[in-house]
Amino acid sequence: MVDNGRPSRGTDAGHAAVELRGVVKEFPLSRRREPLRALDGVDLTIAHGEFVALLGPSGCGKSTVLRMIAGLEAPTAGSVEVAGGAPAALIERHRLGVAFQDAALLPWATAWDNVALPFRLAGRPVPEERVRALLETVGLEGFARARPKQLSGGMRQRISIARAMALEPDVLLLDEPFGALDAVTRRRLNLELGAVWARLRTTTVLVTHDVAEAVQLADRVVVMTGRPGALAHVEPVSAPRPRGEDFTRGHAFHEVVDRLVALLDDPSDGRR
Repeated sequence: MVDNGRPSRGTDAGHAAVELRGVVKEFPLSRRREPLRALDGVDLTIAHGEFVALLGPSGCGKSTVLRMIAGLEAPTAGSVEVAGGAPAALIERHRLGVAFQDAALLPWATAWDNVALPFRLAGRPVPEERVRALLETVGLEGFARARPKQLSGGMRQRISIARAMALEPDVLLLDEPFGALDAVTRRRLNLELGAVWARLRTTTVLVTHDVAEAVQLADRVVVMTGRPGALAHVEPVSAPRPRGEDFTRGHAFHEVVDRLVALLDDPSDGRR
């Protein structure tokens, strides 16, 4: 059993931001075959204001964990709570932000209108200063009137993240948001996202295959086993923020990266 509990950083109700207890997820295949077990007994507690990255081999259930936190999948057994209740309650209050690998922007809408979309979907007036500030936060204040086809892949992803943060969510979920980008753009956006997160401290769960990205951004890196996914190891990253290039060039950074790469090669070594 991996000890991954983390004390909450405090809310009025005293709940953790995210809590998975004994989560099992199975997917039916056919009447003649046993269901596919994607997750097997996942226990994970995420504190308010914490950044947690999920690493693991392809098919280990990382994105399934994220989808259950987002309320898009239900566990077969066990429980998933967000802010002390069902994910649907947070979604209903528009307190959950999600950004996926595909930016999924409205192609006919400007960058401004894409970031403003959550306010309109929630039936709220669009606060122009808030939208402007979000575009400035992700370094795109000069592109408010540009449409997605006029922007690079990295710019589109920054708009997607700005949109996910528009309503100041209690929990932000990122599923490989930079996975389709080239290495140089990805590294630059990691630095930018890290700086933005250091200011906002939004509870964040990141799914990634990039070990360096996980170590650069997260407070804790969770390594999962191959299918069925379970927790193999939890690595705390205690470096101060913001974490710039000095951190990523340092010995401590590479020591952690090397250790996690070794665990991914054989995640059973990290179980305890």
